[in-house]
Amino acid sequence: MPFNALFSFLIKKRLQQIELFREHPLMAQLETFHYLVRSARYTEWGHKYGYDVINDPDTFRERVPLQDYEDVKPYIKRLRGGEQNLLWPTDMKWFAKSSGTTGDRSKFIPVSREALEDCHYKAGKDLIALHYQQYPESKLYQGMSLVVGGSSSIENFRPDAYSGDLSAIIIRNLPLWVEVRRTPVIETALLDNWEVKIEQMARETMREDVRCIAGVPSWTLVLLRRILELSGARNIMEVWPNLELFMHGGVSFKPYRAQFEALIPSPTMNYLESYNASEGHFGIQDRKGADDMLLMLDYGIFYEFLPMEEMGKAAPRTLLLGEVEPGVQYALVISTNAGLWRYMPGDTVRFTSVKPYRIQVSGRTKSFINAFGEELIVENADRGIEAASQATGAVVSEYTAAPIYMEAGASGGHEWVIEFAHSPASLDLFIDTMDTTMRSLNSDYDAKRRGDMALRRPVVHSVEPGTFHAWMRQRGKLGGQNKVPRLSNDRVLIESILAPVPA
Repeated sequence: MPFNALFSFLIKKRLQQIELFREHPLMAQLETFHYLVRSARYTEWGHKYGYDVINDPDTFRERVPLQDYEDVKPYIKRLRGGEQNLLWPTDMKWFAKSSGTTGDRSKFIPVSREALEDCHYKAGKDLIALHYQQYPESKLYQGMSLVVGGSSSIENFRPDAYSGDLSAIIIRNLPLWVEVRRTPVIETALLDNWEVKIEQMARETMREDVRCIAGVPSWTLVLLRRILELSGARNIMEVWPNLELFMHGGVSFKPYRAQFEALIPSPTMNYLESYNASEGHFGIQDRKGADDMLLMLDYGIFYEFLPMEEMGKAAPRTLLLGEVEPGVQYALVISTNAGLWRYMPGDTVRFTSVKPYRIQVSGRTKSFINAFGEELIVENADRGIEAASQATGAVVSEYTAAPIYMEAGASGGHEWVIEFAHSPASLDLFIDTMDTTMRSLNSDYDAKRRGDMALRRPVVHSVEPGTFHAWMRQRGKLGGQNKVPRLSNDRVLIESILAPVPA
């Protein structure tokens, strides 16, 4: 069977499977639950919590406590040292390194063979399948795919294991039929030094027939701009005339969309978002132009959802998929085929639909500003930035914000550092539009802003292009998995960005 015909057959079969869990989501989740518990019943964790007698999600929730990284870190340390059968029955050789979005300490998330094949690789194939469903005439596989991946290194104390960005782990283990269509060469793709890497990637890929790009938006923009500098082209379509798809995730695309559309002026360019993290792949944008994602229910992940009012309680009660409501914000809780059990990755989601189950990532449980009871989340900030940019013709590259604490006789506020790729026509209009939009989206923020009593008008610092890049480099945090924290509840981060550069 010719490759294209076989590929078409596999895509249609997979789309049928996606439709099946769309139609029967609770059955799909119950099957996943039984598979996970049954698989891990003879592990150390399974023995500890009596997995051999757990037959339903209610018993599971009663026996197994909610976990964060600090809770499972002792197990992960032992896994990295070579012990096995602790959290999951198959050998654990790969550890996705993540700094998170609110702290500097590295996390090492175990990645099993099942997680690679049944979650991460499956998600990559699903993105392609959904692209072909939207664009039946696509010729994606007649060209090359550019993967703007991370870096990896061998574990010093264990030669048969390695850690690195999740994207690097995926690249190291790609099947041959994918690898032959990927650029740049693997040695370049896995370089540690991002500045060297961007330069080599640009020079290697600018003469390829690139039709698909996968990567984090911020670093992809850096690469595209360097390619334009080297090639002298006016836009990326002059370099890659057959480019048709950008698959992105990890951060909100809203602050970056205008920059991509300016660099890639193609009416047929498709942008597909995925909700992926070191812990798993959770959602995929399944409709063109949508701002939500289909919750993927057959990736070996069992989902629970913690209402925000339950956060911090001694015995918090999670909800199962059949109990959630649209429009309510929940902290995500996952159990995975890599041995994370009732684990909280730190994200919050909101359902836009329950038939089928579609979600938006609304923020982080620890990435928000709530210094004055305003409960400003990342989603509010992203939408405020987007509206202000549209109103003023601005293009925002990066931003972060922190509280201005109340002093005697003065109200508090929020201080923003914003790096513009294109400055707003009026910074005052930008600030007012951002503020008004956030007030319309968040009643708590609006209440605190009334009369400037608790919160004054936002203070915005417009910084020079490259400021955030230099700050990340200074901290040793250049790389695809390292992100600029958007919102903080203290001033440590913002003061480090605004601090004078040492002579």
